Amino acid sequence: MAKAPAPASSEPPPYLPNLPNRERPAEPQPFAATKDQLLDFYKQMLLIRRFEEKAGQLYGLGFIGGFCHLYIGQEAVAVGLQSALDNDKDSVITGYRDHGHMLAYGIDPKLIMAELTGRAAGISKGKGGSMHMFSTEHKFYGGHGIVGAQVSLGTGLAFGHKYTGDGGVCLAYFGDGAANQGQVYESFNMAELWKLPIIFVIENNQYAMGTSVNRASAEDQLYRRGESFRIPGIQVDGMDVLACRGAAETALDWVRAGKGPVILEMKTYRYRGHSMSDPAKYRSRDEVQAVRDKSDPIEHVKKLLEEQGVSADEFKSVEQAIRKQVNEAADFAEQTPEPEAAELYTDVLVERY
Repeated sequence: MAKAPAPASSEPPPYLPNLPNRERPAEPQPFAATKDQLLDFYKQMLLIRRFEEKAGQLYGLGFIGGFCHLYIGQEAVAVGLQSALDNDKDSVITGYRDHGHMLAYGIDPKLIMAELTGRAAGISKGKGGSMHMFSTEHKFYGGHGIVGAQVSLGTGLAFGHKYTGDGGVCLAYFGDGAANQGQVYESFNMAELWKLPIIFVIENNQYAMGTSVNRASAEDQLYRRGESFRIPGIQVDGMDVLACRGAAETALDWVRAGKGPVILEMKTYRYRGHSMSDPAKYRSRDEVQAVRDKSDPIEHVKKLLEEQGVSADEFKSVEQAIRKQVNEAADFAEQTPEPEAAELYTDVLVERY
């Protein structure tokens, strides 16, 4: 006679542990900036915008060769996030759309523009160009041309921070296109296992190289990409510098408390093509103009400053000063010498052999 089935148990099988609800970071709040801080954000974002516009002009004139990926439209992300970092401890690594991140870290525009034109005075001695800028002095570790490579390298930087106990956090940027790379998930797994001090920043500018995130990603809510690794994610308005700064502070509090990595998905938008060679025919001009009209990060801060009494003359003075700074950087980049031929053989290896 067959035995009656055992009564169903409410307890999970032993191989499915009953995990408590996972702790999450607090919901970020927009940064409460003073008038001076708002004005500083405005100046930094405007410098990036005017610098990138000038870089586009120099590319068209043939002064910049190779690839050139402009950051126009995304300025609030780098400025908002990096304004929260400790420049003496924290490190930054990104992909090849990297000029804005260097400017947001306070690096001299002349050195960046000279690198774009391949000059010896450039930040990487003219050997890196647009895509491979680097400054160990500023703890800026690139500028990487291989899609997604910076995520694994950033995980290594975070491991270094933890191993040496220097208190630093790594900010590792990558895009919505790179979010589908396999090495990203290997890095997520290690970062969470070892509770590494890293913030993974997905700059979701909607189109990767030219395919919308909705068409390219089965899960297009990219802040959820760490859930299977128990990494919390936060979606942020990447067109609002105050939202970006607030999210940075929340993420830094979480990571510095030893709770492991966190993902910030920055919903942003690039106004230009993926690179200077991209005509961007996969979207309409009306779409781009609508974002400019409704969500431009610089105009948003300008309105806030107007409400605080900043006059048209003051804005004009800031604009003139930044244009002068950018023009001086361009003149320097056009006139300073190229590297000597012997430089081909330097900086290939760390040591001399």
